Amino acid sequence: MLLTLLGFGMVMTFMTLIMTKRLSPLVVLVLVPIVFAALGGFAAGMGPMMLDGIRKIAPTGVMLMFAILYFGVMISAGMFDPVVGIILKLVKGDPLKIVIGSAALAALISLDGDGSTTYMITIAAMLPLYRRLKMNPLNLTCVAILASGIMNLTPWGGPTARAASALHVDPGEVFVPMIPSMVVALIGLLLIATFLGLRERRRLGQVSLPGTDGTASAGGNPFEAQRDETTSGEHLPIAGESAENKEHWRRPRLLWVNLALTTALMAALILGVLPLPVLFMIGFAIAIIINYPDLQQQCQLVAEYAPNALAVVALIFAAGIFTGILSGTGMVEAMSRGLLAAIPHSMGPYMPTITAVLSLPLTFFMSNDAFYYGVLPILNEAAQAYGVSAVEMARASLVGQPVHLLSPLVPSTYLLVGLAGVDFGDHQRFTLKWATLVCLILAVVSVFLGLFPLMGHVGG
Repeated sequence: MLLTLLGFGMVMTFMTLIMTKRLSPLVVLVLVPIVFAALGGFAAGMGPMMLDGIRKIAPTGVMLMFAILYFGVMISAGMFDPVVGIILKLVKGDPLKIVIGSAALAALISLDGDGSTTYMITIAAMLPLYRRLKMNPLNLTCVAILASGIMNLTPWGGPTARAASALHVDPGEVFVPMIPSMVVALIGLLLIATFLGLRERRRLGQVSLPGTDGTASAGGNPFEAQRDETTSGEHLPIAGESAENKEHWRRPRLLWVNLALTTALMAALILGVLPLPVLFMIGFAIAIIINYPDLQQQCQLVAEYAPNALAVVALIFAAGIFTGILSGTGMVEAMSRGLLAAIPHSMGPYMPTITAVLSLPLTFFMSNDAFYYGVLPILNEAAQAYGVSAVEMARASLVGQPVHLLSPLVPSTYLLVGLAGVDFGDHQRFTLKWATLVCLILAVVSVFLGLFPLMGHVGG
């Protein structure tokens, strides 16, 4: 009971501090778990726990750092300029079209199953438009993370593979029947994007942008975004931002070379040729040599993107301390047992529905590994007595993924808010209701299509 209270107390304290902006996420991730571990009597063993958490999350930190540098090179070289030019031509300064385009682009890129890649490409392509129109960037981070949450249900995205392996079922048998539910959820995402876009259109009106005829503006660079004077401390991740001539960084003659390199990198990521951190390290080394063979330019470019990389990677390693203590003290297991014990026996037949509902808060408060390998098998055992199959339970466990991505334990979310220049707590407050709505759509459509039952057979 003590560990359960400590676990929930630690998570709620963390959420309260960052959402009220009392402390920064970096400080809270380090200090809050230490305080709660000390209160629980784990002071002597905190060191190994924290190091273990850092070791487990280190590959993710390395991957994100070199991914930021790789896409930084591509943005600076102008690989995304044609994409932005096309978008400018289509949206014609209409905030509604920009938000819908952001959702569609994020959903398309999310097919690779990697949230970090989705966020970097989507933010790189769309953020300049939001800055030029002075649109609220929270709209961008909202639709991007919702798209990633839906498309993350692909077998190569992670959660589906975890659920299938935990319950010893075929991932394809879990995923393929869920495709119609995902399609309806994507339609729901576009409706949410439409609502957000209409709200921005009412606030800003339709703006006439230079370059909406398909040509670049003012020097041929669609990335020349104007800063919003009402927002301080934001950083647009464009190399040479303070330089007088941003065209100095563009490499239009290498467009197809950069595109081929990026395509090859994405293919290698999907095929799993090498671990993700290694692939991005190799990709960055090749990209910077091809585009900027001069050593001084290389140093300038790395220095330009260092603040973005440092901010994200520092949060990742701080999150390692949080998760290390959460797992090492046994708080995760205690929280799971406490929640399961709170389910009345009379609710047993509704175990599929309970699993779907619990997937929202549980995957928010704990990692996917802890939920799918620790909690789901226990829920599945209880459901077997009511004639619910393991495949149905696996599907029910997946509907909470859009909310899961808002968790402070998800590394890629820090990358998203860091690149967009928004506050983590603001992003959570803005997006949580929409993420919950998307989860509800997934659950209702799945029950309607018979992917998992609302309740099992009472007669067992």
